[in-house]
Amino acid sequence: MTNRPDPPPSAATGDSGETGAVLAALADPTRRQVVALLAERGAATATSLARELPVTRQAVVQHLAVLKQAGVVRSEKSGRDVLFELEPASLTGAARWMDAVAARWDQRLATLKAMVEHDARETAG
Repeated sequence: MTNRPDPPPSAATGDSGETGAVLAALADPTRRQVVALLAERGAATATSLARELPVTRQAVVQHLAVLKQAGVVRSEKSGRDVLFELEPASLTGAARWMDAVAARWDQRLATLKAMVEHDARETAG
């Protein structure tokens, strides 16, 4: 085993920076609720989302702006309303990044387990 530090997850898994923006946007619990509602119901207005959340419509609009800037949602004008819907590609990219980090972690745990088991066998034998 070497004592060389692992490269940061972004270097090891190809995070282009977009993933960071998505994860930062999803750090807020209200924004995660907005994403969950859009995933469940499809396109929705800020007004209809606000009815389901413990915040004002204005707060929902601000949360949607952050999600849109991060590429998590897209908007489309429909008459007087603006409909928001999920942008699946951004969520897929973030999920892929998390899967890659989890796989690296699993590999490190498997290596540690093998080392401990090897040491235990040598000590016992």
